Amino acid sequence: MSSARIVVVGTGYVGLTTGACLASLGHRVACVDVDVAKVNRLAAGRVDILEPGLAELVSRGLANGRLSFVVGAREAVRGAEGVFLCVPTPMGAGGSADLRAVESVTAEIGDVLPAGCALITKSTVPVGTAKRIQAMVGRDDVPVVSNPEFLREGTAVRDFLNPDRIVVGSDSPAAAAWVGQLYGDLAAPVVVADAASAELVKYAANCFLALKLSYVNSIAELCERLGADIDLVTEGMGYDRRIGRTFLKPGPGWGGSCLPKDTSALVKVAESVDYDFRMLTSAIDENIAQRDRIVAKIAGACGGTLAGARIGVLGLAFKAGTNDLRDSPALAVSSVLGALGAEITAYDPAVSGGIAGMTVVDDPYQVAKDADVVVVLTEWAEFRTLDWVAVADAMEGDDVVDTRNLLDPRMILDAGLSWQGVGRPRAARRRVPVS
Repeated sequence: MSSARIVVVGTGYVGLTTGACLASLGHRVACVDVDVAKVNRLAAGRVDILEPGLAELVSRGLANGRLSFVVGAREAVRGAEGVFLCVPTPMGAGGSADLRAVESVTAEIGDVLPAGCALITKSTVPVGTAKRIQAMVGRDDVPVVSNPEFLREGTAVRDFLNPDRIVVGSDSPAAAAWVGQLYGDLAAPVVVADAASAELVKYAANCFLALKLSYVNSIAELCERLGADIDLVTEGMGYDRRIGRTFLKPGPGWGGSCLPKDTSALVKVAESVDYDFRMLTSAIDENIAQRDRIVAKIAGACGGTLAGARIGVLGLAFKAGTNDLRDSPALAVSSVLGALGAEITAYDPAVSGGIAGMTVVDDPYQVAKDADVVVVLTEWAEFRTLDWVAVADAMEGDDVVDTRNLLDPRMILDAGLSWQGVGRPRAARRRVPVS
């Protein structure tokens, strides 16, 4: 396919990645946002999102003229061949997806879209949204296409340019085929479907991952009660190709910008057709229970009460490789600890600034100062290489709670500390610390 004229509405995590990557594939892309200050920053090459390779792609696109940033979707789309909707669809009242941003943009641009221009939903939207948008546009010459994103924070650029699959769905086969061709020679199967099926793919995939994570956290709880080791159990499971090795790590629960809202939205979609999605609601309940168990584990390390306890927290982002705090289990656990009377000092290499209820510091060793307990809540690799003897020297207590099973327990023991993870046997500290 020759270079296409593309407009991407929304410059958040999905929109900016989509725009920069499409420009890198040779298309001419205008990214639109209502935030004038943000547009000006991006036009100057300043990227606020922590995403490996993204800032470089933006700079390259600006330099070669294939990427631009503008305010005003209505003017931007007038010459477009394809318009990607990459606006937020957060959890709304009652748990359903909030489509107000999608509907607002559609209402703004629907009557000025060029004939034949494909209107493409990249945002995660419930089944039936494509038909809803088509009805709002009210034109047969503007096909609506569902092209869900499958980007992981921390690897979004790599995921876009090296996809497992490309899914396109539309009631217009020609429009679906055209959108598939935008991805050029990327080596990935293209799944062409009807719009409803394409919309459901994203929800089905994300909710399956949530189910898998809740399941492994449940198995980890069984391991603790039965004296088994979750790392060995999941290693044995992972060799089964039907199961695979990914999403088999226990932790403080799942979170982020996608799984919580998508699981809730799919439950609501199921309710709308009179289906009780008990498996998925159980996974959501288990995720809440896992966070409660983590809080209880930390309270136990504090002697049974959190009131007045000094807790050092390592990690606040919902996972390593990002600065995203949205629905972060690390932040949720820390907030509960603080609400129960603990004094929280936290460090995250990607997070700065004030967070209510805790002190955020810029040095990981500061969290250990006079701490009764140090807790690992995000799996940043740098925590493995801390000087744990220095951590031990700074602490008042001697317990490390590793909710990600990130650390080598022997290293913690050698520093004169105790270690406990999730679903693994507790390692008590040595009576005489190794000097």
